[in-house]
Amino acid sequence: MSSLVVQPRGPLSGEVQAYGAKNAVLKQMAACLLATGIHHLRNVPDIADVVIMSELLVALGCHVDRSRPHELFITVPTASEINTEAPPHLFEAMRASIVILGPLLTRCGEASMALPGGDDFGHRPINFHTDGLSAMGAVFHNDRTSIRATSEGRLRATHITLEYPSHTATDNLLMACVLADGRSVIENAAREPEVEDLGRQLVAMGARIEGLGTSRLTIIGVSELSAAEHDVVTDRVVSATYLASSLITGGDVRVIDARADHMVMLLRKIEAMGGVVDLAGDGVGVKGPARLRACDVATLPYPGVATDYKPLITTMLSVAEGVSVVTENLFVGRFRYVDELVRLGASITTEGHHAMIRGVPHLTGTAVHGSDIRAAAALVLAGLVAEGTTIVSGMEHVARGYDDLPGRLAALGASVTWAS
Repeated sequence: MSSLVVQPRGPLSGEVQAYGAKNAVLKQMAACLLATGIHHLRNVPDIADVVIMSELLVALGCHVDRSRPHELFITVPTASEINTEAPPHLFEAMRASIVILGPLLTRCGEASMALPGGDDFGHRPINFHTDGLSAMGAVFHNDRTSIRATSEGRLRATHITLEYPSHTATDNLLMACVLADGRSVIENAAREPEVEDLGRQLVAMGARIEGLGTSRLTIIGVSELSAAEHDVVTDRVVSATYLASSLITGGDVRVIDARADHMVMLLRKIEAMGGVVDLAGDGVGVKGPARLRACDVATLPYPGVATDYKPLITTMLSVAEGVSVVTENLFVGRFRYVDELVRLGASITTEGHHAMIRGVPHLTGTAVHGSDIRAAAALVLAGLVAEGTTIVSGMEHVARGYDDLPGRLAALGASVTWAS
């Protein structure tokens, strides 16, 4: 079922759990390739991308046990028993598949993969990955549809300065460096909590890393790593979605496992919009006002406002009092969901990287389509306050990054049902 029927039912209230971060767990699953043995990941979200990454690891020769809720046991063979290529459709299904490149090259000396797919919200080149790995001694043989890389012996340590603090490139290069020969430095590294969490997993496996949580990572390569246990960090974007459901409906919702220290700038914007943030109990609680206030927002690399928050923020501001300006500084093409909000009655105009939002008193339900994970989730939020019935198609995207979003919203009091 890929369409959700949403009707307004007043303020949402209650407690909800976000579970582990999609942008952490997929990289941590790939990191298991670095060491023989049984790896144990906990707080794993039940999402489609975890299933796809599990299938990819199985195709590479691993065994993945998903029999326990929100846990994974990944059994990894020796380096000589790992397959270094897998069926193209597994790579094409998600962007995060690129992160097997670093682990395979540094451990097995070769990798072959189709170009990664995933959400379509603008051009996202992979040259940050390939340039960094080339500097470490990898040789690439790419064409328009695939990547093939080899290295003679161990990758060599080097000093890498990223042109942009790419989250996924930092992850990939960090994993490559932990088994490289010598001392590596990654400058202008991404500082996201998910990158830091990957580093903590690697340290638990025996890696030597300094500077986690900063823009300068220093890695001393080791000859071998071992399997380890790790708890995946909470998903801050999923947490933000449930907090947004409280704000937009004037409700009172607490995300019991949310990390306030990972959402500082977002919580400031929530308060600027009139929300009341409560950090006294577990996680983060937010009470929404009778009507939100306008607020200007610009996306920036962490610790700034994440680009993944923007569809949620734009949706909230579409019913806020006043005029807001939202600026996208990271990806072109991430205003594609705006046309769908306009179909619901929002007053939004876009020009280049900017969207001007004139808040309206209410939205009106109709059929809309979510083109990516966050856009579809944002349209569901819009449906919570749109008069009449909103039908959101594209919910297969939401399943890639949210652990039962409809069920958890329903538990908070929302009227959400699958289209028959």
